[in-house]
Amino acid sequence: MRKAPSFIKKSFRCYCKNIYSINIGHPYKFFNLIFHAKAISLSKISKKIVFSLYAVYIMRMFLSLIKLKRFLLMNELPEFRALGISDELIPALLAKNFQTPSTIQTLAIPLLLSGEKDVIGQALTGTGKTAAFGLPVIQTIQPGKVPQALILAPTRELSIQIADELKSLSGNKPLRIVPLYGGQLITIQMDELKKGVDIAVGTPGRIMDLHRRGRLQLDKLQFAILDEADEMLDMGFIDDIREILSLTNPDKRMLMFSATMPQEIMDIAAEFMRPEYEIAQAGNQSATNTDLTEQYYHEVKREHKLDALMRLIDANTELYAMVFCRTRADVDEVTEKLNAKGYRVEALHGEISQAQRLRVINGFKKRKFPLLIATDVAARGIDVNDLTHVINYSLPQNSDIYIHRIGRTGRAGRHGVAVSFVTPGERRKLKFIEKDIKSEIPQRKLPEISDIIEAKKQLFSENIALLLETGDASEYLNFAEELCTLGSHPAEALAAVLKMHFKNELLPESYQEFGTRQKADESNMKKLLLFAGRANGLTVPDLLREIGDRTGIRSTQLGKIICRADKTFINAEPNDAEKILKAFRDDKQWHFKYDELREKREADKKRKTPDTKPPKKKKVKTHKPLREEFFKWIAESE
Repeated sequence: MRKAPSFIKKSFRCYCKNIYSINIGHPYKFFNLIFHAKAISLSKISKKIVFSLYAVYIMRMFLSLIKLKRFLLMNELPEFRALGISDELIPALLAKNFQTPSTIQTLAIPLLLSGEKDVIGQALTGTGKTAAFGLPVIQTIQPGKVPQALILAPTRELSIQIADELKSLSGNKPLRIVPLYGGQLITIQMDELKKGVDIAVGTPGRIMDLHRRGRLQLDKLQFAILDEADEMLDMGFIDDIREILSLTNPDKRMLMFSATMPQEIMDIAAEFMRPEYEIAQAGNQSATNTDLTEQYYHEVKREHKLDALMRLIDANTELYAMVFCRTRADVDEVTEKLNAKGYRVEALHGEISQAQRLRVINGFKKRKFPLLIATDVAARGIDVNDLTHVINYSLPQNSDIYIHRIGRTGRAGRHGVAVSFVTPGERRKLKFIEKDIKSEIPQRKLPEISDIIEAKKQLFSENIALLLETGDASEYLNFAEELCTLGSHPAEALAAVLKMHFKNELLPESYQEFGTRQKADESNMKKLLLFAGRANGLTVPDLLREIGDRTGIRSTQLGKIICRADKTFINAEPNDAEKILKAFRDDKQWHFKYDELREKREADKKRKTPDTKPPKKKKVKTHKPLREEFFKWIAESE
């Protein structure tokens, strides 16, 4: 290889001397240097030096960008920084769109970051309790092998939710956070613990089980935390909590977070907390956030509650709500009847399997269906920030449950609505709730049929106006002009389009007057059998929609519908049954037929004579003057 001339070598040495003066504002000097190296035949060593210096320059640029990013982050979330949150956690808070700390976060975070005192935090559901204890815990502990923080939660759903929230709050800090709960194979959780865990989140039962098996170490904790402590006490976990806390090391910090503060919590604090514990109370817990949650009730008879619920659903076209019932039977009944009427709802109660619970909760959070019917126990731990309504189908037994329920709406600065159905016999109970929450709950009339129709018209008009503003419908303009020529007037063509879209939804006669719903006499109805079911992806709302589109038969005209894995049973009036069979006769996908076996079974039931009642037994008269006979016997014996 030909050696470079001496003047070029001298020029190269000058470049090397000035290399460290190059900054981010003069990158072209380096490019000139690289081009120089390629243009002339330098030795291999010279080229290595050039590219090494180039790598140094790139590294300096990278470090400058990091410094710039840190400088920009220094001005982000100043209120969280003032509480003591480190720079390491700020990006995670920005990613979760945190703006300002909530009241409980403002009170609890400084207490947990400074000093060694135990803390009791009292705040309503949905006020950021998880971040209030999660951020200080994440900032304090360092990655290791044994659990440094134990968080007890009342339900599986809440355990999973807390673990997911802590993972998102930890950002890039390599902490292992594991949820431990029943319903999942314990061997899976044992394998997770074997890999090492920094924060364990779980239900009391599973935590005790894993500790008895020697898989969960509890003697090196920095923090032991009870979340939703009042709920755990209500669910009967008090003995389990005492046993778990007795297994932990005495030098840990103890934290309890709760929406209410019953005496049992204070007893736990006196037994397991240091005497000088702090209480962080976020406002008056006996009052609800009336600024964000609008509360009112409808007085309805028990037999009219379902009609009232359907009125609310129809009148609120963008409803996204949780409906609370007192018992599992009520949940199943309401869900079944609403599905039979074509509404998209799901049920959640204690008898549902864990896999189905997760499917229902995830579907509700993704708005695959707008209504969730649940019991109080099953709904614990479900965190949805944008609920529009909470509906008390059954009035709660006390004000604490009422506060927990309606605290699920009106979150994150959004307006929410809490509606309660009150029977005439429950007025006294409502007064007690009003007294406890120190707020009057006004009564309102249920929406009229005209209100429902007007709400649907308004929503449709708003969607049309929004579409016109964005201009996304321009590709249909020519087709619209063609349609306008079909009628004698453009309005006629538009009316036909509306008819196709709404069908009978805007006609008052399509709706049932409130309180007129009667139990249909299904004894004279025809029994139809459809050879498709849940395994084929069929749902009752889909079936009702298909029948309505093809025959015009409304859901209120049909009887009971039972959708099973591979078959669906439908009761219909004889004329309606004929319409359905005729409409689906040539469709192989929808194979209907008369269910002769069921009809024969019903006929056999009618022919059976009722069993004769056994004759009433004659009452044996006892002697009245037993006392006199007793004293007579005493006198004779003397």
